Amino acid sequence: MDDKIKIVLADDHQLFREGIRSLLLKYDHLEVVGEAANGDEVIALLEAVKPSVVLLDLSMPLKNGFEVMDIAKKKFPDVKFIVLTMHDEGQYVVKSIKAGAKGYLLKNTDGVELLHAIEEVLFGRKYFNDQISELLINNIAVNEEPLKKLSERELEVLGLVAEGRITKEIADKLCVSTRTVETHRVNMMKKLNVSNSAELIKKAVELGLI
Repeated sequence: MDDKIKIVLADDHQLFREGIRSLLLKYDHLEVVGEAANGDEVIALLEAVKPSVVLLDLSMPLKNGFEVMDIAKKKFPDVKFIVLTMHDEGQYVVKSIKAGAKGYLLKNTDGVELLHAIEEVLFGRKYFNDQISELLINNIAVNEEPLKKLSERELEVLGLVAEGRITKEIADKLCVSTRTVETHRVNMMKKLNVSNSAELIKKAVELGLI
């Protein structure tokens, strides 16, 4: 038994866990040593059974998957997390990687790919199939585009707008005309595809510009 790969299934849907367990039972070298329906149960199992791999849903009660991985990075750094989720958006892939996930799979995966992902992360590699890699690349491209478009001066104006400075204050601080400031403001709104200053600030915060 000791040579088996210990796996914990973490998902708040029992039927889904049962389905994954059935897939894994086909492989003699895999052993499901615990199941969790919420984030707190995952943390408790990490302590109790010391698994090698956790198949982790992102949307769970009490603590979501991101919170679980954040805690595990400090307390259980050797555990490998493979996200198994319905979220097929690039932002979730990026956030999962930052939280410490070694793999990312959608819930429509099959047993062969699941086994491959488990073995890859155990060998110290990451696993993202072509579909997930494309989501990741597209997300990076979308989020980097505004960063490349805004000039240094526009970013400077943006920061002052976010501080609540009025046009004249910004103009005086930057030693430019009020017309120039307004031109920068209009150009930024066009580049970030927003229609007013409030939306501009909100979008800038979302993109990490301010």
